[in-house]
Amino acid sequence: MSNAVARPPKREAFGSRNVFILSAIGSAVGLGNIWRFPYVAYEGGGGAFLIPYLCALLTAGIPLLFLDYSIGHRFRGSAPLAFRRMHRAAEPLGWWQVLICVVISVYYAVIIAWAAMYTWFSALLTWGPGNENDFFFSDFLQMGDVSTGLSLEFVPQVGVPLLVVWIVTIVIMGFGVKRGIGRANTVLLPLLTLMFIVLVIQALFLPGAMDGLNAFFTPNWAALADPGVWASAYGHIFFSLSVAFGIMVTYSSYLKRKTDLTGSGLVVGFANSGFEILAGIGVFAALGFMAQAQAAEVSEVASAGIGLAFVAFPTIVSQAAGGPIIGVLFFGALTFAGLTSMISVLEVIVAAIQDKLGWGRVRATLTVTIPLAVISMAFFSTTTALAVLDTTDAFVNAFGIMAVALAAVIVVAWVLHKLPVLQEHLNRRSSFRVGLIWKLLVGVLAPVVLGYLFISEIVSKASETYGGYPDWFVSVFGWGMVIALVVIAILLSLLPWSRSSHAKDDPEYDEFLVEEKYEPDAETGTIQVQTDSTQKGAGR
Repeated sequence: MSNAVARPPKREAFGSRNVFILSAIGSAVGLGNIWRFPYVAYEGGGGAFLIPYLCALLTAGIPLLFLDYSIGHRFRGSAPLAFRRMHRAAEPLGWWQVLICVVISVYYAVIIAWAAMYTWFSALLTWGPGNENDFFFSDFLQMGDVSTGLSLEFVPQVGVPLLVVWIVTIVIMGFGVKRGIGRANTVLLPLLTLMFIVLVIQALFLPGAMDGLNAFFTPNWAALADPGVWASAYGHIFFSLSVAFGIMVTYSSYLKRKTDLTGSGLVVGFANSGFEILAGIGVFAALGFMAQAQAAEVSEVASAGIGLAFVAFPTIVSQAAGGPIIGVLFFGALTFAGLTSMISVLEVIVAAIQDKLGWGRVRATLTVTIPLAVISMAFFSTTTALAVLDTTDAFVNAFGIMAVALAAVIVVAWVLHKLPVLQEHLNRRSSFRVGLIWKLLVGVLAPVVLGYLFISEIVSKASETYGGYPDWFVSVFGWGMVIALVVIAILLSLLPWSRSSHAKDDPEYDEFLVEEKYEPDAETGTIQVQTDSTQKGAGR
């Protein structure tokens, strides 16, 4: 009987660079672009906010995007494998990112389900005029009080579409990177863009639209003196581009060896920002109409998040001529934007399982997605779903991602000193070369900004009980979840890698080592640049 270890299957790849760019944009363009950015910009000084926003994009967003691309493409793996190949001790950083994606996926799916249902409700004006708030919280969500404990009461109008969302995403994931994720994004992203352009055009012709645009774009120059506005801009850019989620590390590992990394990053970064500004125009044009219809100021009707999407916009749909069309376009766009982001979040988890255990695509997909779907149904199709979603999003998504990003930047730049290696890798392939400025932005500015944001979040969340929820509830779904993810990440990194996994004997990774003249250290797992003499000594 042969004792030979099976070679791992050839790593999946995107069909082309354009498909990768569409997929990366699809991941970046999510719910936050539509329901968060317009309000953040409005609160941050309107037109004046574009200055800190662009500064944040150029000095933090795109440089960190390049960092993720270089790690994933250079080390040819999911987040845990890529960090392990950088150094064995860095593997927990990858699992930390994977676990954050696990938590995000179970609640992100339900928001997509809400949006899908509201696409249908908009066509029929199901909520009735003047009843938008009560319809969402009482009739649709049947929202309960968590002070008496978690509820297991099933809400069918949420649970059924949530199940459909999971079935659709499982099918897409099962088809793989090229036939599933790539093809889905080549369909969904153009549809999303087209729908939103039509929505914006229609919103611009609503009475009062110019009042909304004036409120959105009129600069408040005094806001630029507020450090909080700059912090808000950096925080938004950071989350908007999906950096430090493990998403871009994973996606870039599916690129062919000779791919323009920085050129792709610039396209993704500016396309994402372009969509956000387009969303701001559409949302505030509609809010201007709403303000005029209610004889109120735009500031009185402007909101963000769930309140904007599921209360304010249905009100606009009820009052506007052609409102059902606006509603279908808006909630359809939310659904598509959510799906493209959901796919990318799940891919981080599936890829990690494939790499760790050496499993095939379908097996890994079903092993990951079916349990997540069950958990999602159990927690988020009940009457206390909104409270759980609100708390986990605030702590795990905002707070947890900031923590892992800060840790990753410090480890890569200052502990492992890998920025020179990653810079060289980017410059070998890219049309836009990076140099000392990129290393300073990633190694100095990013830790300072992330550190400030992280400390601010700690102070904010520790100063009072979040959202007025019971202490036990915040301790479990807030602080407890954040701490648990770090502990579990460390434990997962201690588990052995399958002998048939991509961690060893990966022919594609070996080709990278030969091509770039790198050699992995057998003891530490670090990558050392070979000199000419060592290359000759190694027989290369």
